[in-house]
Amino acid sequence: MHLSCCRRLSLSLVSASVFLFAVCMRAQQWTPPTPEELSMTSQPEVPGAPAVYLFREETTDDKMHFFSIYTRLKVLNERGKEYSNVELSYAHGSDGGGLTVEDVQGRTIHPDGTIIPFTGKPYEKLIEKTQGVKVMAKVFSLPDLEVGSIIEYRYKLREDDRYFSSPDWYIQSNLFTRKAHYQWQPTDRQLITNDDRGQLTNAISWTPILPPNTELKQTRLPATQYGHDGQLIFDLNVHDIPPAPEEDFMPPIAGLTYRVLFFYTPYRSGEEFWKSESKHWAKLRDKFIGPGPAVTAAVHDLTLSTDTPDQKLRKLYAAVMKLENTSYTREHSNVEEKAQGFKEVRNTDDIWERKRGNNDQIADLFVAMARAAGMKAYVGRVTNRDQKIFLKAYLSLSQLNDDVAIVNLDGKEQFFDPGSRFCPYQHLEWKHSQSAGIRQSDAGGEIFQTPAESYNFSRTLRVADLTMDQQGSVTGTIRMTYMGTPGLRWRQRLLHGDPESLNRELRTSVERLLPSSLELKVISIDKLEDYEQPLIANIEVKGRLGSSTGKRLLIPGNLFEANSKPAFPHEKREIPVSFSYPRMNQDVVRIKFPSAFTIESLPAAGQLNFQKFAIYATKTESTPTSFIIRRDYILGEVFFMPTEYAELRSFYSKFENKDQEAVVLTTVPTAAKVTPPGN
Repeated sequence: MHLSCCRRLSLSLVSASVFLFAVCMRAQQWTPPTPEELSMTSQPEVPGAPAVYLFREETTDDKMHFFSIYTRLKVLNERGKEYSNVELSYAHGSDGGGLTVEDVQGRTIHPDGTIIPFTGKPYEKLIEKTQGVKVMAKVFSLPDLEVGSIIEYRYKLREDDRYFSSPDWYIQSNLFTRKAHYQWQPTDRQLITNDDRGQLTNAISWTPILPPNTELKQTRLPATQYGHDGQLIFDLNVHDIPPAPEEDFMPPIAGLTYRVLFFYTPYRSGEEFWKSESKHWAKLRDKFIGPGPAVTAAVHDLTLSTDTPDQKLRKLYAAVMKLENTSYTREHSNVEEKAQGFKEVRNTDDIWERKRGNNDQIADLFVAMARAAGMKAYVGRVTNRDQKIFLKAYLSLSQLNDDVAIVNLDGKEQFFDPGSRFCPYQHLEWKHSQSAGIRQSDAGGEIFQTPAESYNFSRTLRVADLTMDQQGSVTGTIRMTYMGTPGLRWRQRLLHGDPESLNRELRTSVERLLPSSLELKVISIDKLEDYEQPLIANIEVKGRLGSSTGKRLLIPGNLFEANSKPAFPHEKREIPVSFSYPRMNQDVVRIKFPSAFTIESLPAAGQLNFQKFAIYATKTESTPTSFIIRRDYILGEVFFMPTEYAELRSFYSKFENKDQEAVVLTTVPTAAKVTPPGN
């Protein structure tokens, strides 16, 4: 983090005038393509890339209240044609504040230099509507695009004159960038924060993540030309920026790509920011949480005076889990709310009376109920670990996503996730575990870390019971048991569809595991809404299994890994490995076969360990007409540095090879018929 004290830097009047004139002229003109740009067919640093940014520019002028964006992009193959469809998102508040998109211009340049201007009119599309905010998009398509074309477009994001917003420069994208330029001319006016405190913002702060040998420059133009302070300018030029990394099992480093995030701030240090902001946030949350009379009365009705604290808390948790969670269904409009006699949501009493709320409101309601039951309870707000990583150096609460609950139960703080529909009692959804954010505390507010879940919490048990005939065809059942995170995922999918679509998705997910020759039919899904119990799917199976080679029949040793691919095919890796959550997978494959077969070989039993973080073990059993193969896989840690990659990859490679070992059955020779002499 850096804090600018707005130091004066010398710049001659002539050079300042030339500088600003050049910026203005560049913003008004298209860039003539060079012969090299017109003829290029690839970018050596990213072979096979669909497109490449030739140039990107973003200029922010606080005095004029606009952001100006200019993009030049070269299409390299058929996949790159998708970049002709442009969607410009912006947010607009119900109070009239926010952004609007203006002055959209564009053109297409063919490889022979032919220019086709964009003459259409962008249309508006509603992307998302939440309370008080609409996220819109201007959508348009650049004309007559072909492989080898260059597309250019520019537009302005205009801000309401009452507001000032510092820019965020996202330098790294999904495409290679040859050159880019960013500039911000902040206001010299004294600003006041848009909240109940009305704090003066007397400094500019920023969080930089920049390529090596790249400098964010600050200059100040002469005061004689731009008032008593002179114009402060932030300027950044970059070149040859690689695409953002994209690999399997990658941590959410989208928040760590090259960028500069600016913000006006009244604080002199990061410590001061988090101490003050978390305390103010906690105070506002308390106003909403209460508890009020309606919540207090509900707790009285739901619990008994003879209940232990844990019994009370379980009853309250079950009560809020029954409410409609609009984060998984839909937000209700103000018109609907008024038609049902509801006013604007002011506190947790309103949530209880409506019997619905979004994920944060339901988490806050649970905290209110715990307080009404006489317990010490707090709200914490965390960063979703599936999206990004909490950055203490980034002085903004905008990086925080969801509320979780913290309750002191029998002298120990326990963590709950009532805002995550179907999350079991005293557990966190994986994206909220091992994360960080801010929380309420007896001292007001503070930064905190959520605990990790044990591998025992998230378990998947896959059991196949099959009977084979003499032709190698099988019939039987598969029983999939999902506990913890896997069960939570399937239950939440139901909220976005119906039982029929859930059956279809679940069947498809199991089909991907098994040999393609097998046909599946989901018979039942048990305990679908009982989130404290394992979710169980019962599936019928039929079809041919294995392949014949003469008198031998080869059967996959573990049916559930028949189609698995190497998790880590690359020999080297520069990005840490990150799994979503610790887990345990247990497989049991039981197959009965006719007496016409005999077992020639079974996969060897054994165990593999990766330090103290992962275990893989197999066992086999057999009778003259059956065999059983058991496989256990336990992952206790989720994050591994590149220095550990070679050993981790070796561990995976070894057990992936064992997963592909086959069971070999041999046809029992039939005794030749003997004809008695003389017949």
